[in-house]
Amino acid sequence: MKGGQAVTENDTTATTQHHDIPWVRSVIRHPAYSVVGILLLLGVMAFVIPRLATGFLPDMDEGAIVLDYHSPPGTGLDETDRMLRQAEKLIVKVPEVASYSRRTGTQMGFFITEPNSGDYLIRLKTDRKRSTEEVIADLRQRIESTEPALVVDFGQVIGDMLGDLMSTVQPIEIKVFGPDPTQRYALANQVTEVVTKTAGTADVFNGIVQVGPSVDVRPNPRKLAQFGLTATSFQTQLQTQLGGTVAGNVLSGEQLLNIRLRYPQAAEATLAQMRGEPVFLPNGQRRRLDELADVTVTTSSAELNRENLQAMTAVTARLDGRDLGSAMQEIQQKIVRDVPLPPGYFIQYGGSYAEQQQSFQELLTILGTACLLVFAVGLFLFRDIKAAGLILLVAILGPAGGSLALYLTNTPLNVGSYTGLIMVVGIIGENAIFTFQQFNDFRAEGGPVEAAIAYSIAARLRPKLMTALSAIVALAPLALGIGAGAQLHQPLAIAVIGGLLLALPLLLVVLPSLLRLAYGRGEAAATNKPTPVSI
Repeated sequence: MKGGQAVTENDTTATTQHHDIPWVRSVIRHPAYSVVGILLLLGVMAFVIPRLATGFLPDMDEGAIVLDYHSPPGTGLDETDRMLRQAEKLIVKVPEVASYSRRTGTQMGFFITEPNSGDYLIRLKTDRKRSTEEVIADLRQRIESTEPALVVDFGQVIGDMLGDLMSTVQPIEIKVFGPDPTQRYALANQVTEVVTKTAGTADVFNGIVQVGPSVDVRPNPRKLAQFGLTATSFQTQLQTQLGGTVAGNVLSGEQLLNIRLRYPQAAEATLAQMRGEPVFLPNGQRRRLDELADVTVTTSSAELNRENLQAMTAVTARLDGRDLGSAMQEIQQKIVRDVPLPPGYFIQYGGSYAEQQQSFQELLTILGTACLLVFAVGLFLFRDIKAAGLILLVAILGPAGGSLALYLTNTPLNVGSYTGLIMVVGIIGENAIFTFQQFNDFRAEGGPVEAAIAYSIAARLRPKLMTALSAIVALAPLALGIGAGAQLHQPLAIAVIGGLLLALPLLLVVLPSLLRLAYGRGEAAATNKPTPVSI
């Protein structure tokens, strides 16, 4: 109906001619080409997606480097400082370095830190010629060749902070679980060898932290029982002698300071003096410490880490010029092949890889939900399962363009780019719904299928082009990495631009052909030579 009157054949013909585009007629009459195009797109997705580089978060050049270091276990502050002064001479020789600061024997937070460990914060110049990753590779080579005793680990500030929040700074973490420390350390060393031989890994650490020489006091239960001492009383006296006991506190300004009671010169006592320290018995008598316990010096012992009450050793590493997904896939294959696990031992993968896998599973759920919502909206609006299916088919083909753009630009599939692919599904689904609405309205007025398709494409041609081109132009600076913080959103921009570039042929070529196949059967073909009129 049109103004309360039935639409005549002449009205329909005039409307069709006004909105007619020659190439749309050609596309409608040769739908097989679009079917071939769909099959090619599916083939491209099957080829590209397994070969996409994958990561967790987008890489960003922050202009600052965090250098964590460890000198050999048991190294004192003086010797560690001497080694680090040599390393600092190497740092200042790098032309891109603007300034640096160092901490030794301490770290952020209230963690126990060994005197042989610490970190550097290195600021880089803004007008440098090399990227942060290139500077890191140069520093790593200089320090490892000059000070081989130093174990170094490089990262960037934000990545280091995010790693602390995830409990693991390094992107690669292989956790070895097992009851026996000796066997577990042997397995950790085998895993370390596998990771070291994997191309694209750096700063590999076997997870065995040696705490250096220590004094081991093992009380003799029979001796303690003979003299009426309990284990708690013995431990309290030993703590008072060596570390001191808090006897009270005093207010200094606005800070409350503890008053610690301990034996004089206890911290500087030799092993012989420690063995001769008196232990008071309940009857007031005294006995030497070595009469009640075995006092020995252990050359070195490893820190014991537990996760979920299970002993664990974590092998860690960073990436150097390689994506996280392919590196971890190769490591997993080599571990299965080359590292046999005895009964009671197992391996878990943590670090950024575990976070990536969890994020990808959640994003896949979101992508599936988005597709279901596109189908549900189409079904609700048009009450036609065929229409909803066509809209969904066109929408789910959109990520092929984003995936191809990521592949051609060598951009990893990470949380940002995955989000861009999900956005493309929604954008194409929305435009397909508008196109089908125009098609449905024209058919409701009595127009033929081919005329309705031509009308729906012509009526939505300019909005589609304007929407796609304006979005591409707006995202181009991010895709090119122009501007502060652009690298953080670069993968998302590349994925969206690739999807929008493919959206145009999907909406202007593939969708009309699918409409012709779905709704054109049994209807008489329109005139073969329509009069084209420009819009």
